[in-house]
Amino acid sequence: MPTGTVKFFLQQKGYGFIVDDETNEEIFVHVSGLIDKVNAEDKVSFNLIEDNRGKKANEVKKLK
Repeated sequence: MPTGTVKFFLQQKGYGFIVDDETNEEIFVHVSGLIDKVNAEDKVSFNLIEDNRGKKANEVKKLK
């Protein structure tokens, strides 16, 4: 399961980006893909899925 750091997450709009620890790629995340509430700089694990718009993070969980 990939890990990364939340670059930013706009609570009022329901989306943000995670920087993948391994690839340094920015991955889109929507509020519907969150398990835990996240904020900027949180360390997280996530599943990577791909849809017609590209890659996005799903099942995002904060790491302790």
